[in-house]
Amino acid sequence: METYKIQTNASGTRSITIKQGHLETIKKYSLLKDLIDSNGIVDEAVLDKLKLNIRSMLEAEPETNKELLDLCLDVIYNNNMKAFGLNQLITLYAKWEEKNTSTTNE
Repeated sequence: METYKIQTNASGTRSITIKQGHLETIKKYSLLKDLIDSNGIVDEAVLDKLKLNIRSMLEAEPETNKELLDLCLDVIYNNNMKAFGLNQLITLYAKWEEKNTSTTNE
């Protein structure tokens, strides 16, 4: 399984490892859909919105599968995750999805 590393701060001193399974979970639950406002800015409010969306999913279905919980623990609620890191995650996801879509279509 592929792994990726995203930088979570501007100076490059912090990072988070993203597994392919994390990206698949984001896709499965459409976690990034309609997340960013029309201004296109990813700030702490956007990260908070993502956290609240995931929390409500988990509360609605307490027996939700392990993959969403793993994404939360490993990535979304990681101490290093800030708005900069979320922006990097969104970029990584877009590239990953484009790559997988073009591979599937061929």
